[in-house]
Amino acid sequence: MRRGFWFAAGAGAGVYAMVRGRRAAEVLTVDGLKDRLAGLEVGARLLRDEVAQGRVEKETELRERYGLVPHGTPELTGGRHRAVTTPTRQHLATQNLATEKQEGTT
Repeated sequence: MRRGFWFAAGAGAGVYAMVRGRRAAEVLTVDGLKDRLAGLEVGARLLRDEVAQGRVEKETELRERYGLVPHGTPELTGGRHRAVTTPTRQHLATQNLATEKQEGTT
């Protein structure tokens, strides 16, 4: 009985070692390395897509929290109203000149 047990244990260990050796040898072949690189590429693509999706979700959440306009949507889409902008120095200088001209002519 003891000899049969050790014989089965040795045969099982031999089969296990053969399978592991065959898998290791297949990994080091050209096709095995191509498969590994393809798997790495797929994993990197999945990571990139998940990071991009998380970034978009967080950006949307922050825009909602702070009441900002959704990305890509103009603040005023049409109608008779114009968007209010902050005046620049050049715009203010032009307004001052126009006001001075009007005051000088009246």
